[in-house]
Amino acid sequence: MKILSWNVNGIRAAQRKGFVDWVARTDADMILIQETKAHPDQLDEGLLQIDGYRAYFSSAEKKGYSGVALYTRTQPNDIRYGFGIPKFDNEGRTIIAEYDRFVLMNIYYPNGQMRQERLDYKMDFYDAFLEYADALKRSGKQLVIGGDFNTAHREIDLARPKENENISGFLPIERAWIDKFISHGYVDTFREFHPEPDQYTWWSVRTRAREKNIGWRIDYFFVNEDFRDHVTDAFIIPGDEGSDHCPLGIEIRS
Repeated sequence: MKILSWNVNGIRAAQRKGFVDWVARTDADMILIQETKAHPDQLDEGLLQIDGYRAYFSSAEKKGYSGVALYTRTQPNDIRYGFGIPKFDNEGRTIIAEYDRFVLMNIYYPNGQMRQERLDYKMDFYDAFLEYADALKRSGKQLVIGGDFNTAHREIDLARPKENENISGFLPIERAWIDKFISHGYVDTFREFHPEPDQYTWWSVRTRAREKNIGWRIDYFFVNEDFRDHVTDAFIIPGDEGSDHCPLGIEIRS
């Protein structure tokens, strides 16, 4: 089973760059999309009805902002949008799909760079997510969590750590939260298979950083520790363009 995740930085823009054909080429069972920047009523049938997939969308109240989508070949047993906390759910950042074997969480975590208020919002969102995920885990659920976390965890996860240590996305408080998250029993699947440096999922378009591979690894798939052995591979796909992020994925044993 293949599961992919991609922050497309606008699903309508991605459509113009061949997104629907990309979906067909991936042959993925589930595809998690972040930053759709659209409501379903703004999308044409080409995005709403991709052959072979059911589509689910969670949109922000503010049009043109945030938003996540799930394309899945298998209909979930249950689908939920958000944590039940209006100030987070109103930004359309979460889809939670329950399948027979696991609960799949597609999340676009906030960016904290604009101002202190947004950094505080990001950290509160992190904590609300962790409380929700832990409750699922305590109930006996297996978890697969994918999306744009908007934080590089360790120095190996960005090309220029020293220059960015005071920038949101690599602040000590954000990195410490990921340490806390992992300490609660979650596994960074990519690092299970790829300990090497220079592996990134986001590059600034302003500085043509992608050409030089001056990037950040801020997109992840995590699983709970009890599900670790079911993951047979984890990877990023830097050659797939169309966004300032690249896709990433995991393979799960059938």
